[in-house]
Amino acid sequence: MEKLLKEVEKAEREATTRRYFLQQSIGHVGAMALGGMLMGCDAFTKSTSTDSKDSFRLSHFAPKAKRVIFLHMSGAPSQLELFENKPLLRDLDGKDCPQSLLEGKRFAFIVGTPQMLGPYAEFEQYGQTGSWVSHHMPYFQSAVDEVTFLRAMHTDEFNHAPAQLFMHTGGPRTGRPSFGSWVTYGLGTENANLPGFIVLASGDAIPSAGKSIWGSGFLPSQYQGVQCRSEGDPVLYIGDPKGMPRDLRKAAIQTISEINRVQHQEMGDPEILARIEQYELAFRMQTTVPEAMDITREPDYIHQLYGTTPGQNSYANNCLLARRLAERGVRFIQLYHADWDTHGSSQNEALEIGFVNRCRETDQATTALLTDLKQRGLLDDTLVVWGGEFGRTPMAENRGGKKAPYRGRDHHKEAFTMWMAGGGVKQGFSFGETDEIGYYGVKDRVHVHDLQATILHLLGFDHEKLTYPFQGRNFRLTDVHGKVVKPILA
Repeated sequence: MEKLLKEVEKAEREATTRRYFLQQSIGHVGAMALGGMLMGCDAFTKSTSTDSKDSFRLSHFAPKAKRVIFLHMSGAPSQLELFENKPLLRDLDGKDCPQSLLEGKRFAFIVGTPQMLGPYAEFEQYGQTGSWVSHHMPYFQSAVDEVTFLRAMHTDEFNHAPAQLFMHTGGPRTGRPSFGSWVTYGLGTENANLPGFIVLASGDAIPSAGKSIWGSGFLPSQYQGVQCRSEGDPVLYIGDPKGMPRDLRKAAIQTISEINRVQHQEMGDPEILARIEQYELAFRMQTTVPEAMDITREPDYIHQLYGTTPGQNSYANNCLLARRLAERGVRFIQLYHADWDTHGSSQNEALEIGFVNRCRETDQATTALLTDLKQRGLLDDTLVVWGGEFGRTPMAENRGGKKAPYRGRDHHKEAFTMWMAGGGVKQGFSFGETDEIGYYGVKDRVHVHDLQATILHLLGFDHEKLTYPFQGRNFRLTDVHGKVVKPILA
């Protein structure tokens, strides 16, 4: 009888496993191991053990950058008020827009014939390279010889959420892994006690695309971004509950992990391995994250450099935190600063008010981050990326065919400016050129997929080989597009 019961239990267990296999066979069971083989590189499987200090994989070739700090200006800052000096546009201010710029084009809020809008900025050339920068960025003027400008960026999307998703996941719809998830999936982490992908958002504003832009999509969930805060506890519920001693907490995590390992042996679900890693990482983070996020440990001269105020949820504080996290081996550090949308329909969306405030909130801290990284020898292997999801039109918005009450521009996918610094790109270099009014890229255009391919290249990856099997085919960050922008490489 006992032998019969054991055989019945074995049959039920095998049936459950078979059912699970059939349910999850498209892109899930064995996906982690298969993904490593399909990457076409000598990749180490990431260990979920806490015994090893470092957990990393090998890239396809020697990288120039070890980590990325991506400064995303959510809402899309106007390149025509920051980096693109267009005297002709100033001369055309107030004149009707030529129909040739409107025919066959789609805009978010332009109806009828809008008027051309001259720049709300004064420009001068700075640095040895003579790069144009407006008076809205007085601190950044001193940093132009550190960066490579991409002056003819273009994208496929002209609305915020799809364009943000496109920039950070390679596609305009939810469900795909974010940039940071791909990087940590490919490289693992330099510090097993901190997440490999950390997100810092200024204030309470979340980008239009929501938290999906730092989600892991169809990659195992251990690769999703961990949002930390610069005000209050850096991560919610990071402290032990009242009456829960540290040793008891550790024993509880170990017990949960053992139960999960047994379940993984029975079910074969790779998400169970991710769950184990997340429990164990959360336990380790209880001591490492509060220390890493404590900017009160910084000397006064650093706070003066960045313009920081400890205890605030600010962009300046997040830039300083980005440097501290880079020092501690975090692979991908994503900053979001919202409210760059400048339609002219309200004071906060006015070039003369809201836009100026956004520049004032970010200029000093962004420049300080570059200065600080360079002084500490971190800029050589840290790639800093700055930009929004698209650009702004050289004509004014006329929502509903009516002129906006303030100065403002509509969304524009044909041309915008981003810049990169450190991590293997040239210093004091400009790539790309737009026409006389900043409407089209006329030389050396760079698509969003090209940018993604280039960043992955600097991290040591062939973007066509960093893939993951899902729903019957291999996916990658750049979809089926993208080429490395080799002229900007140092």
